[in-house]
Amino acid sequence: MAPLIRVQNLRFRYPDGVEALCGVDFSLLPGETVALLGANGSGKTTFLLHLLGLLQGEGEIDICGKRLEKSTRGHARQKIGVLFQDSDDQLFMPTVEEDVAFGPRNLELPEAEVERRVESALTRVSVEDLRERAPHHLSAGQKRRVALAGVLAMDPEIILLDEPATFLDPPSRQELIDVMRNLPHAQVIVTHDIPLARALATRAVFFQAGRIVAEGSVDELAAQFNWS
Repeated sequence: MAPLIRVQNLRFRYPDGVEALCGVDFSLLPGETVALLGANGSGKTTFLLHLLGLLQGEGEIDICGKRLEKSTRGHARQKIGVLFQDSDDQLFMPTVEEDVAFGPRNLELPEAEVERRVESALTRVSVEDLRERAPHHLSAGQKRRVALAGVLAMDPEIILLDEPATFLDPPSRQELIDVMRNLPHAQVIVTHDIPLARALATRAVFFQAGRIVAEGSVDELAAQFNWS
């Protein structure tokens, strides 16, 4: 089975001289959910920015079989959807329905296809009843699911999620976990939330000082590093 993401010997140094990534190798297979674990400053976010083509280091990154370069960033962004840590960064239209439709309409898809994608995305995250609501009036949990619906409406093969449970109360957190668990997409989750990673991830990698220093199930890494 060919990987959707393949990274080989990725290195990156910031202008101030800080070496943020030191020879990272990584792969993501179809259907996998991989948790990226590690302390702040360990390289997780820098790595995520490379997958999106927002930073360019040394090494090789292939997204869905195509080498990630300046000329292929558009291809990568069609294949990858991103759920940001702050849902307000992704919600800006007057209604939920318009927000979810924004991306497909921007692709100039036929209106019937836009409507099909919107309906499918709203249903998948269980927010059909919110379609006429203003996003800024929603709870944090509702906003997170609406933002995820906007990602799904773009029909990506891979979803990258940055601390998806941040700011959520326990019921909203569980609702999001239930939704994410039922998605068929390959997922990469950056998180400090070990219980969430345990609930969702088929595999976890642990970043430390710009390197992946351990890989396995969340339970295996928790035992290795004495996490609760």
